[in-house]
Amino acid sequence: MSSLTYDLTLAGLSVGSAAALTGVGLIVTYRATGVLNFAHGAIAMVCAYVLRQCVVEWGWPLWAGAVVTLLILAPVMGVVLERFVFRPLSVLGGDPAQTLVASIGVFVLLVGGAALLWGQGARDDAPELVSADPWGQLAVVLVLAAGVGAVIRWTRFGRELRAVVDDRGLAVLGGIDADRVAAAGWAFGAFTAGLTGVLLAPFVRLDPYGLPLLVMEVVAVAVAARMRSLPVAVVVALGIGVAQSQLTRLHPSGRAEPLLQAVGANLFVVALLVACLALPRIGTRDVLPRTATARVPTPQGAWIVAVILFLIPLGFAGSDLHTSVQVPALGVVLLSLVVVTGRGGQISLGQAAYAGLGALFTALLAAGRFPGLPRLPELAALALAVVLVAPLGLLTGWPAITRRGLALALATFAVGVGVSRFVFAQPYATSGLSLGRPAGFEGDRAYYVLELALLTLALMATHALRRGRTGRALAAMRDHESGASAAGVQVPALKLLAFVAGAALAALGGGMLGMGLRAFDPTAYDPVRGLLWFAAVVVLGADSTLGALTAAALLVGLDAGARGGVAAALVGVLAVLVGRFPGGPYEAVRRLRPRREAGLTTAGLQARRRLRRALRTATPPTAASGAGARHSQEPSTALPAAPANTPTADPGGARPGTPLRADPGGVEQDPSRRSRPPAPHAGNDSPPWPPARGRAVLTTHDLRARYDGFTALDGVDLTVPPGRITAIIGPNGAGKTTLFHCLAGTVRPSQGRVRYGDRDITRLPAHARTRLGIARTFQQLAVFPTLTVAENVRVGAEQGRTTDPAAADRALRLFALDGPLRDAPAADLPTGTLRRVELARALAGTPSVLLLDEPAAGLDTAEVTALARILRALAADGTALLVVEHDLDLVADLADVVHVMSAGRIIASGPPAHVLDTLAARETAS
Repeated sequence: MSSLTYDLTLAGLSVGSAAALTGVGLIVTYRATGVLNFAHGAIAMVCAYVLRQCVVEWGWPLWAGAVVTLLILAPVMGVVLERFVFRPLSVLGGDPAQTLVASIGVFVLLVGGAALLWGQGARDDAPELVSADPWGQLAVVLVLAAGVGAVIRWTRFGRELRAVVDDRGLAVLGGIDADRVAAAGWAFGAFTAGLTGVLLAPFVRLDPYGLPLLVMEVVAVAVAARMRSLPVAVVVALGIGVAQSQLTRLHPSGRAEPLLQAVGANLFVVALLVACLALPRIGTRDVLPRTATARVPTPQGAWIVAVILFLIPLGFAGSDLHTSVQVPALGVVLLSLVVVTGRGGQISLGQAAYAGLGALFTALLAAGRFPGLPRLPELAALALAVVLVAPLGLLTGWPAITRRGLALALATFAVGVGVSRFVFAQPYATSGLSLGRPAGFEGDRAYYVLELALLTLALMATHALRRGRTGRALAAMRDHESGASAAGVQVPALKLLAFVAGAALAALGGGMLGMGLRAFDPTAYDPVRGLLWFAAVVVLGADSTLGALTAAALLVGLDAGARGGVAAALVGVLAVLVGRFPGGPYEAVRRLRPRREAGLTTAGLQARRRLRRALRTATPPTAASGAGARHSQEPSTALPAAPANTPTADPGGARPGTPLRADPGGVEQDPSRRSRPPAPHAGNDSPPWPPARGRAVLTTHDLRARYDGFTALDGVDLTVPPGRITAIIGPNGAGKTTLFHCLAGTVRPSQGRVRYGDRDITRLPAHARTRLGIARTFQQLAVFPTLTVAENVRVGAEQGRTTDPAAADRALRLFALDGPLRDAPAADLPTGTLRRVELARALAGTPSVLLLDEPAAGLDTAEVTALARILRALAADGTALLVVEHDLDLVADLADVVHVMSAGRIIASGPPAHVLDTLAARETAS
């Protein structure tokens, strides 16, 4: 081995050792708590600063500073974060993505705090804890990795750790102190972060932004190890470190030379892109936290105040106005996050990249340096830059189709880091660039007026994405992605729309920001800024346009009027508390405001007395008794179904509080009748529900599905004929839900076929099946809490196959959801009512096949009876119904054919009486 190769290998081992430490710490923290610690790099930076403060500023011995920093400060930081930030989120049952936002908040808080304490300038006098000899660093890494592996495999704590990782709730029930395990994981993770920081600081320039980003780039090591394998993380880190070091000896020539050199110098970034975009995904169960309550509308007075505040700078002069011109531009950038995150519910940590590309393309087009295009006026350059950047939103939009939560966050972060390193940091693209302002708007005041006009256009575009069919579809996707797809929403296309629109808005804001500063500044669009912007928008209300404008004013105003870092520290504090108030400040104010007891007027008291008298006279004595009785979660509003032979399909005659209409034909039917003719319609009126169009049969042939080696379906053949009610029963784990998902399109079988009539639909996604006429409901409620009842049902009508504008109103009437209830936010309704909302939404698309997963869950006896009547009438009109239900009394009363599943197979089929009697006989014999 030559001397140069040997020296480069040693240098690579040194870098790889630091990366391996990061990977080990991230994996241990993730395995102990389920949290990918985005603050890992910030903890490393703080520890490096503290060691420097102790040794360089205060003159402490190196060993004393190392003991205080690594053995006291770092573990204490980890324990404090676990105890006061992440444990409360776990206790409150917070969504995993809320912990992601809190982790980003800790990152931003530590970065802002470091900027406040030590300034934003870089320092190059950090003390060396370990000599430059890489063998010492490598030995530290190997000893730590081996020790951690031994503890996890052979000690009681390791067994407890593995138990908590597998099932935290079950581990707690088994007597394991999960909080102690999590605290130990955080303490060790923070220790490795601190060790990484003090090892890297002497070889890089120490500043609050650079070192945290450098550490986060090597998260690829942990992702490549799938957040589980310590040996894989160490080997990958050392391999990338050595390879990156060896690539420095290559000197390519030609036009690609700068890019190839950038790739060689940033191999960890390349690995991050590959790991996040190509390797098996992690954290796919995580999703952006759904708003638990209805969206609180912004008071009109707040908009008036905002308009006044944005007009005030027109009276400024000098540096004040020069600072103010940054606010509208940054506001447009943050509106892109409102579109992607607030409207679309997608985590995007790479919006700074699109803003920077907008500024860069504007500068290149205005300077005549964009390949193949002539020099353009600044305003035309800005418009064309937006058009060019918008399609690049697919860089993050395409991964979003198959990724959610943590996996999507990593993918968007990787794209942001890649653009920063391979575009913004390269002199061949950015050297000598200057950016002027449009003709006639050179002055700060004139340019500010132009910005206000562009901001108004951006606000109008953002507002348009909240209204109408597209707005409801976006809200449905954000609230419940699977439910939206089942309602017919084209989720993949909608995700792409959100990311492309977000990229366009970010490019517009970035170009405006560059023209306001009269230069392209790459540091204004680095990935750390992207994390700060994301945290600011989330904490101030991701779905609030006013929140985005407020965030822009805070970020610009606080850092301009005080020492840099104030805005980041404030946003960090708010982001740490995001789990308590996921809906933003308006939701926080609403929760903290004292609640007044609701009172009834005189008319209301009289109506309540009449209602109680009606209940006493109309409710049969045995209405709540019997084997199939259920306990409603809303007893104060449940009324029995209409008496026999009483027409109840009159759209205008709904009785307040009636949970379900009776049979649409208005005729009481004998539940014991197994053969039912089409239900007659009352009088000469039009039928209350149109007959199902077409009589296609839904069938499966040799359907098989496997999950991680477990066979969930094993050769299932099933036919769901039109005009009949087919039921599936069986124990938990029998494969009923998997079969349901395969029929609905949410799971693709590993073998077999699903056919709808003569068409093979095995590979069709859920939304495409819905538009063919296959609708479904979910075992766990799939409603959209930020939409009203009527909007929920309208989503089903708009995205389904119906063209009848009255379909939504008809479904609302059928399930007694019309009247005042139609405008009630779904988030404020009890479970029984939400079950009716979901059923109405599924029916609003006029499906020919209806898949119902435990439709009677949460309904009382009267509601179940009325539901059975509706289902019978739908079957009589030609709809094919498949019901998965645990209530055998309901199955016996409702179904034409019953299939019994066990171990992924159908083991018995036939009429309900025969099948249920046979099962009862078997249980008695056993």
